[in-house]
Amino acid sequence: MTEIAGGRGEFWRRSMRAWDIAFWIMVAITAAFSVPTAPSVARGSAALAGYVTLVVAYHLLGRRGARADDTRLTQAYLVVLVVVTSTEAWLVELGIVLLFVSYSQIWFFAVDRVRGVIWTVALTLGIIVATALRVEADPGDLPEIAGQATLGLVFSIGLGLWVTYVAEQSEERAFLLDGLRETQAALAASHHAEGVLAERARLAQEIHDTLAQGYTSIVMLAQTAAAELERERTGSARERVEQIEEVARDNLAEARALVAAFAPPALEDGDLPAALRRLGARFAAETGTGVEVTVDDVGDVPQDVAVALLRAAQESLANVRRHAGATHVHLRFARVGDDVELEVTDDGRGLRDDDLEGNGVRGLRERARAGGGELALVGSVDRGTRVLLRLPLGGTR
Repeated sequence: MTEIAGGRGEFWRRSMRAWDIAFWIMVAITAAFSVPTAPSVARGSAALAGYVTLVVAYHLLGRRGARADDTRLTQAYLVVLVVVTSTEAWLVELGIVLLFVSYSQIWFFAVDRVRGVIWTVALTLGIIVATALRVEADPGDLPEIAGQATLGLVFSIGLGLWVTYVAEQSEERAFLLDGLRETQAALAASHHAEGVLAERARLAQEIHDTLAQGYTSIVMLAQTAAAELERERTGSARERVEQIEEVARDNLAEARALVAAFAPPALEDGDLPAALRRLGARFAAETGTGVEVTVDDVGDVPQDVAVALLRAAQESLANVRRHAGATHVHLRFARVGDDVELEVTDDGRGLRDDDLEGNGVRGLRERARAGGGELALVGSVDRGTRVLLRLPLGGTR
């Protein structure tokens, strides 16, 4: 397992309260039992002063460094811990009980395994020297003292490996949680941006298929009316002005529907065949082009499918007006199995090799794709164009 990268700040902060409680309890018990057993008042006072020093150092160095993730403070505390523990083991016999606190805190405050082992060995050596001085041991007694200290060393290393494992797991979980939060935030921002772009694209397509076409009709009708007035054909000019007013009112209704996210005004009664007939009649009146509308009984058509078909019919007729130069248009609406078809054919200029696909046609393809259907656009030079949109009645396939 790899060492913890950087400090143990997250682990320290999460487990500080439990370590505080353990420290205060163990120090209080050790002091209560060891100080009274000191061989002299002077040693007892020195032992008590050592415990006080350890408590102050823990509060000012160890605990503060852990909360601030400052390894300089925590390592300074370990210096005090080793010195005080070794001194207590020299001053009073029961001072060695402080090892239970010291070994665990070494591994709690050490930032990696190597430094944990170094501090553990240093403390063990300090205990060996302190014990030998306290009992005034002969050279022959040193192996026994070292052997007992080695047991503590082994215990400390085992405990240290467990503490380090817990710390690493805590750091890893904290890192993963931070990464998860960042990923969630980035994903939410991405979804929001994607939603905004999708809504913009939808509105742009709706505006292109409705308002832009309506304004194009108004411009063309206004030009025709102006030409009629120049020829002093006031009757024809009046008809064009009336058509301009009708188209403008329709455009206003479409704009209000877009703002309010309603269905197109032409579909307010839910009758798509009637809307297609009205669309063909208005196109014929505005352009003078012969329009034939063939509508079969297809039954109920879902709202989203009806909107897509109506927009496709509007865009197809707008392309006929702008590009085809046709004299006749046939609009057919029928059901084929579980699908519905909208076909618009004209006898105009057809398609040429250098014709570029405009926003309108791309919009038709996008509507077909979004509805789970398909779009066919075919034509040849001077032999007209055929647009066929097929959509499933049940929605996306």
